[in-house]
Amino acid sequence: MDLEDLRAVSYTATQPQVLLSYRAGLFPMGVGHGGTGRMGWWAPRRRGVLFPGDLRVTKSLRKSMKHFTFTINRAFMHVIRACADPRRTGSWITEEMIELYQGLHDDGWAHSVEVWNDDELVGGLYGVAIGSFFAGESMFHTQRDASKAALAHLVELFDGTDVVSGESRSTSADADTGPVEWLIDSQWQTSHLATLGVSEISGLEYSAHLDSALRGSVCQHILNK
Repeated sequence: MDLEDLRAVSYTATQPQVLLSYRAGLFPMGVGHGGTGRMGWWAPRRRGVLFPGDLRVTKSLRKSMKHFTFTINRAFMHVIRACADPRRTGSWITEEMIELYQGLHDDGWAHSVEVWNDDELVGGLYGVAIGSFFAGESMFHTQRDASKAALAHLVELFDGTDVVSGESRSTSADADTGPVEWLIDSQWQTSHLATLGVSEISGLEYSAHLDSALRGSVCQHILNK
């Protein structure tokens, strides 16, 4: 996190503010230790993104995914609480943020992907979907490959394909009109995300892709089914 990526600071954050910030290319995160203090509104100069066709799935991940089951929006609070675990390095999700995103979830904007091994929640991610844009906020895992599997499952939902077999699921909102164009925003690119195919683009490039994705319907349609 680089303070040069900080664009504004406020005392609080509301659901309408958060949704407007995503549409403007910003995202909220507290500026203090562990995400405390005033709310910062961030727009990285170099943005981490995942485009259609860029996901990298290793043989090891494909093998792991065969042993997991996946759900959507079944355990949102459990996922965000796991992501907020203060024992995690770089934890920034405060109680204020949890309450804020639970409200967005209740209103159909924030969503979670859950990864299960039998009846145990072993990984997942959450974020906000607007049109064909998904703003990824955080992910976690307690078993190897579980967070990667959550992202891979999200991509296969948006693409309408099965990552493991490569076969069409015919679940895409635009399955009859050709390739689906969506955008997953990871905020910053990390070495971990880079191994999954997340690339880094300029803020100007990001704005153009965001504008296009916001006019679509894929992500929001799929995750609100």
